[in-house]
Amino acid sequence: MERAVRLAGIAGALAGWRPDEFWRATPAELEAVLSALSGPQAQGDAPPDAVTIAALKEQFPDG
Repeated sequence: MERAVRLAGIAGALAGWRPDEFWRATPAELEAVLSALSGPQAQGDAPPDAVTIAALKEQFPDG
């Protein structure tokens, strides 16, 4: 319940949702709204490929 109350506060602060709007929303709706507010996500979850690693090694040689 403590996490839900925190999420309700976040939804209120970021999306302007009133408590009744939060409690009537589905988890998917909450995720959609918070994702939209956070903007496009970086592709930081995937590891860099060999080309990216080679480019980084050229840009930042270890000496």
